[in-house]
Amino acid sequence: MSEPTVVVGRVTRAHGVKGEVAVLVLSEVPERFAPGAVVHLEGGGPLTIESSRPHRGRLLVKFREVADRDAAEALRSRVLVVPESASPELPEGSWWDHQLVGCHVITESGRSLGEVREVIHTPANDVWSAVVGETETLVPALREVVVSVDVAARRIVVRDIPGLTAPDDPEGRQG
Repeated sequence: MSEPTVVVGRVTRAHGVKGEVAVLVLSEVPERFAPGAVVHLEGGGPLTIESSRPHRGRLLVKFREVADRDAAEALRSRVLVVPESASPELPEGSWWDHQLVGCHVITESGRSLGEVREVIHTPANDVWSAVVGETETLVPALREVVVSVDVAARRIVVRDIPGLTAPDDPEGRQG
């Protein structure tokens, strides 16, 4: 596959004797594992979903191309991807995790917070982990904090917030 890909799952183990595998789903698009859908092995060929069903926090998936337990066992720990173009359009002001990872984060005053290394999903809001050197800054993905996101330019601008995105001012002054 020559176009950029998006990780949608990881095979954790074989299940049963008929070629089913347990998949840790890493996609928010429910149709990714619907019967007839196609995913690809990272660095490998396509796999067509024959059936899928939830089971103990994972999804049990039967691929048409996987006939038995031996073939399923060969998929253990393999990553499943789809072409980036297969991702649906998001509403304005929303981004896929893979679009944010690697973006450079700076404050309005120009201080670098590093690159987004991870998007953490919490019940309240997403949090972007920006890392520069040994320093990690956790940036809440909130309108009050995020000024702009330009995924094409790989740049995110955030407000200077003492104790969050700017050093604490011991005298309580704000910039």
